[in-house]
Amino acid sequence: MNIVNHGRRFALAAGVALATVAALPGVAVAQAKLKVAAIYTVPFEQQWVSRIHQALKAAEARGEIEYKATENVTNADYERVMREYATAGNQMIVGEAFAVEAAARRVAKDFPKISFLLGSSGKPQEPNFSIFDNFIQEPAYLSGMIAGGMTKSNKIGLVGGFPIPEVNRLMQAFMAGAKEINPKVEFTVTFINSWFDPPKAKEAAMAMIDRGVDVLYAERFGVSDAAKERKVLAIGNVINTQPQYPDTVVASALWMMEPTIDHAIKLAKDGQFKPEDYGQYSTMKYKGSALAPLGTFESKIPAELVAKVRAREKEILDGTFTVKVDDTQPKSTAR
Repeated sequence: MNIVNHGRRFALAAGVALATVAALPGVAVAQAKLKVAAIYTVPFEQQWVSRIHQALKAAEARGEIEYKATENVTNADYERVMREYATAGNQMIVGEAFAVEAAARRVAKDFPKISFLLGSSGKPQEPNFSIFDNFIQEPAYLSGMIAGGMTKSNKIGLVGGFPIPEVNRLMQAFMAGAKEINPKVEFTVTFINSWFDPPKAKEAAMAMIDRGVDVLYAERFGVSDAAKERKVLAIGNVINTQPQYPDTVVASALWMMEPTIDHAIKLAKDGQFKPEDYGQYSTMKYKGSALAPLGTFESKIPAELVAKVRAREKEILDGTFTVKVDDTQPKSTAR
């Protein structure tokens, strides 16, 4: 037999076989890994970014994506790094556009075939720019209930990064939860105008403790260090830091980015990615957020308070209670 003809017949038979297998229900043909790049303006270990990085690393470990990431990118360099990733063959780019909205959206327009998924206070943008955010106001409300019930001085302090919607809504929900349990509570609110400055956050928390605050909302790293040092309580945010502060961190509102990241990856691999607001995937309903296990404080929190928190948690999950989304800047109420 002619070797060339034999080769052609073999290739044709293989192609038909592959097409037949692909057509069979329940049989999947292996897809190439999606090339994903991420750009972060802070270190990987920073609370907010760590959630995104962890979800992408999990997808990489499952063999679904090839993943590259750059941390500590300055705002001035963000567009340059984004363009480098876009021209390097990456099919999806993830990051935070909050301080670089115009630049990020400009790059997305220049690369319409790439899927962009960025944290943003704005709207999705045609044809390829989707947004996400940490809509974890529900567990923040629950953690506020715990704070309201645990304070003895009726003074709670909140230390945040910047007064932007992503921070404001969590603080407002936390304060509302505390007020439900303890209408007498007063709040002291401070913003350090940085996403990652633990010494500055600690200093702000220390000043609050000096004014009688005995429970602190640790929206930033550094706050729990002050609480531990001065033997007051803290409420965590985004990640569970109780293992590092077993006698200090009472509860935490957790953010899980897996539902958001997994949804985006599936759409991009299927060629179905489109401009979308992924905010809902951060809610408790989609397992994008949760109140952390009470752990070392399980027996230290009054049973009656825990019962109220669990009842409210159930109402949130079954849709009979809605935590209000309030993006306005929270104000101090302490006299």
